Amino acid sequence: MIVCKFGGTSVQDAEALTRLAGIIKERIGRKPVVVASAMGKTTNGLLEAAYTAAQGKREDARLLLRELEKKHSDEAQKLGIATYENCAYCNCFIGVRKDEARELLRKLEKGQSIEAQRLSISAHEDCVYEKIYKYFSELHKLIKGLSALGELTPRITDAVASHGELLSTAILTQALRNNGMDAVLMDARECILTDENFMRAAPVFGPTNAAIVRYLQPVLDVGRVPVFQGFIGRSQNGTTTTIGRGGSDYTAAILGAALNAEEIQIWTDVDGIMTTDPRMVEDARKIRAVSFQEAAELSYFGAKVLHPSTIIPAVRKNIPVRVLNSYRPEQEGTIITEKAPPCENPVKAVSFKGGITVVKVVSARMLMAYGFLEKIFEIFARHKVPVDVVSTSEVSVSLTVDDASAIDNIIEDLKKIGEVSVESGKAVVCCVGDNLNNVQGALHTAFEALRDIKIHMISQGASAINITFVIDENRLAEAVRGLHKAFFHKTDPRIFE
Repeated sequence: MIVCKFGGTSVQDAEALTRLAGIIKERIGRKPVVVASAMGKTTNGLLEAAYTAAQGKREDARLLLRELEKKHSDEAQKLGIATYENCAYCNCFIGVRKDEARELLRKLEKGQSIEAQRLSISAHEDCVYEKIYKYFSELHKLIKGLSALGELTPRITDAVASHGELLSTAILTQALRNNGMDAVLMDARECILTDENFMRAAPVFGPTNAAIVRYLQPVLDVGRVPVFQGFIGRSQNGTTTTIGRGGSDYTAAILGAALNAEEIQIWTDVDGIMTTDPRMVEDARKIRAVSFQEAAELSYFGAKVLHPSTIIPAVRKNIPVRVLNSYRPEQEGTIITEKAPPCENPVKAVSFKGGITVVKVVSARMLMAYGFLEKIFEIFARHKVPVDVVSTSEVSVSLTVDDASAIDNIIEDLKKIGEVSVESGKAVVCCVGDNLNNVQGALHTAFEALRDIKIHMISQGASAINITFVIDENRLAEAVRGLHKAFFHKTDPRIFE
């Protein structure tokens, strides 16, 4: 059994969904579980409608929803899925407005047997257009409530955002059926059980794993293709949650680990993990194989192919993760395993992220003091802000964060233990490779590549496979190109393509 996750660009329109159906059909013998994100830009559109409604612009929000509804209906029709008025189950609705359809169905069912009525309703609810109509009816109710409330809470944000995946998987399931596969639409909220940290909910693994096996295994056992939403779940009291942007990768890994998959496939719009972002460096190369540890470092420090948490469940079960291109499915992609093959190059990839803030705390009390660092990190933990890079001296601590939303409150708390200074407009750039510690002169090579760029912080040694630099963000492109040129002028053909 394999898990195949498809991102937004892989399900963005009818053409992409047709290509996806072909990919799944080729792998039908491997018992695929399909995990899908929302159609491209849908989540952004839903959140824009929610923000607009919360600002009191209800009509503008309704127009945004109508555009999204039309997009989903149009793409479904391009796939050959019959229109709502003339679908296989609703042919009695030809020429009837959607808002009249339910009442007409009730009238037509009068006099039918209870069993016939049940079958009719069941078939009608299987209609893609019925689902689209249902989900957008729910969204319009949420928009109406938001315009009255005037506040977009994390809980409502999750309720709105979850509809993107619900819509895409409803259309995708029918697309797979139209291509001869026995696909069945599943509801991720039945088994991805989380805490109530809305917008960034964490799965509760014990109940989640048991629910996944109970919910999905019977479907796989009879040879059907489960279609599952990424990104969404529910709290244990039944409230819809999301596990953060990019969380569909995480969903796929959770499913794969619970079901003991032979492989987890992440289908995206690039050929695999690259030596750096090809938009930054034109001659970036594809990496054939990386270790779990390398992939974790790359994703955490800015590589956008994988969600940072994706590989955690896979690591625990030692399940290979393969990154593939849905636009070029014939490519072998990048395989991520516990231990990657040996590589002559000291560095596998150069990763980076901008929008970094440096926080520096200076206090004479730090000298020879116990618990000083603990107090600093406790403050960041209390505000739920993760720290990226840390550097210390006798009386000072410098660290970086990429989420500055709570920085003012953090500063106020830090001032109680020392003098605080903050610098924004920074970037993190790092060189990652399993062989980094084994090749003499690698650090010298990196410094030489950055010789004309001011380095504010450096971290080397905390991770044996990572050298990290903090620089000014306006020099980021220059730094990435310089490091890539220095480390990839010659490449190991066994690892790089």
